[in-house]
Amino acid sequence: MGKSTIQTAKGVMLADLVLKNGNVLNVFTEEIYTADVAITSNVIAGVGSYKGEREIDCTGKYIVPGFIDAHVHIESSMVTPLEFAKHIIRSGTTGIVADPHEIVNVSGKKGLDFILDASENIPVNTYIMIPSSVPATDIDTNGAGKFLAKDMLPYKANPRVLGLGEMMRFVDVLNEQKETIDKLEAFSDMIIDGHAPGITGKDVQAYRAAGVIDDHECATAEEGLEKLRAGFWILVREGSGARNLESLMKGFMEAGISLEQCMFCTDDKHLEDIEKEGHINACIRKAIAMGVPAIKAYKMASFNAARAYQIKNAGAIGPGQQADIVIVGDLSRAEPSFVIKSGKIVDEEWLGSFHYELKDESLLQTVNVGSLSLKDLDFAQKEVNHVIELVPNQLLTLHKEERIPGDNGKFIPDSEYAKLVVAERHGRSGKVGVCPIKGYGIKNGAVATTVSHDSHNMIAVGDNDDDILCAIKELKKIQGGYVIASGNRIVDELPLTIGGLMSMDKAVHVQERTSKMVQTARNMGVREGIDPFITLSFMALTVIPELRLTEAGIFDVTNMKFLT
Repeated sequence: MGKSTIQTAKGVMLADLVLKNGNVLNVFTEEIYTADVAITSNVIAGVGSYKGEREIDCTGKYIVPGFIDAHVHIESSMVTPLEFAKHIIRSGTTGIVADPHEIVNVSGKKGLDFILDASENIPVNTYIMIPSSVPATDIDTNGAGKFLAKDMLPYKANPRVLGLGEMMRFVDVLNEQKETIDKLEAFSDMIIDGHAPGITGKDVQAYRAAGVIDDHECATAEEGLEKLRAGFWILVREGSGARNLESLMKGFMEAGISLEQCMFCTDDKHLEDIEKEGHINACIRKAIAMGVPAIKAYKMASFNAARAYQIKNAGAIGPGQQADIVIVGDLSRAEPSFVIKSGKIVDEEWLGSFHYELKDESLLQTVNVGSLSLKDLDFAQKEVNHVIELVPNQLLTLHKEERIPGDNGKFIPDSEYAKLVVAERHGRSGKVGVCPIKGYGIKNGAVATTVSHDSHNMIAVGDNDDDILCAIKELKKIQGGYVIASGNRIVDELPLTIGGLMSMDKAVHVQERTSKMVQTARNMGVREGIDPFITLSFMALTVIPELRLTEAGIFDVTNMKFLT
């Protein structure tokens, strides 16, 4: 703290900037009162009555802390960290806690180094959690192989590294598997994120006792309440593929529990959805509409996350706090009138001063899949087959055993039962997995992508083999991305050349293309409640119940075994 900040706080020196006569939301006392907010350099010097070299009249407006996304995968935005930051700061998000396990699964240390470098100088405070579960399970074939505790240790010295990312291998935690315990012990002095959908009883107690402090996978209020009682922080998730806010907030309010251990996150959210709905401000708006007191909602969006992640001087309007501020005209709408980041008013000129150039071009060549034929897509029709059934607005799937359409012992997809295909794309095994999937709804075409959590092999779904194969071949040609095929030709595509996950293009262009492709998929029958791409990208993730598909075949997550 410099002398000028103290002198400004005392009122002896003029502040650089003063927000005059605003309604200040105080997260410490949960009050709202009229005051000036004085800013010097990148710090709030004081709240009270102040004068500044520049003054902005905020009469009738509310001055609230900048919002924090407590758990996000930047890669899911499909743009670089800089472009992602430029996009979300307009909605008032001034800080994120990012887990780069997507790019690390693809490219290991190169991927982690890229994220750290690319997020070093961007207009949003970006904190990094070191990926804990690479690969997510031992059955996954990723590009990086294993990322072990010894690989992680050097990164602890980075001041923006807060701890260990979501511990998806919760079964290994409960079974005290050595490689996993080594990671927990290596980060026992830092934050350890959780990921444990559906655990209950003594497993909840054991998971918390292992040092895991939070969870973002609660789908029901009952699950969230049990974990809150065990001392977990609960990250209320509202993304594109999973929307848990309504069920959690409704149940928590009915139970009359404290929300002090709750915060908001998006996990994975498309740029298009951010453009339409907002980012963390959308969580605030929805929570308030459900009856959550406004001050509580804003605390969940800022101060609670800062406390949970031990981010110093963040998430509050007060002396000595980071000058990351959002000014809104209506608390219930949470729409920024303008945003201040590090004491600077966010505008196009300021955002335009940030630039990034990719340093490691090997990240542009990560799709290495063999030549596939129609025969590789065959799937045997039996009297009864295992079927993945999608659940609208959830990442969970249902395990069905049903009769599927076919001819001469071969599964032939239709409008009800599509064909799901996963092809290993890292040049390691060359395997291809196939199964029926119910509830996607595509007609006369196929959708394919290299964004397939967490190992990011190629994944495709369609109602005919020709279009599925056409889409897969195009993905190889463009080195990853999104592809839609129909009539054995490419209808539309979005190249994602950085690791097969992120575009080199500007966010606005990626957003426009994604929006167009989502609408094309809708026109081809993909149902509401199912994101054509994000939902698809989770169908190979073998840590979320009940049924998934990998390049090695159908996997029963509930019983942790492959099905024949």
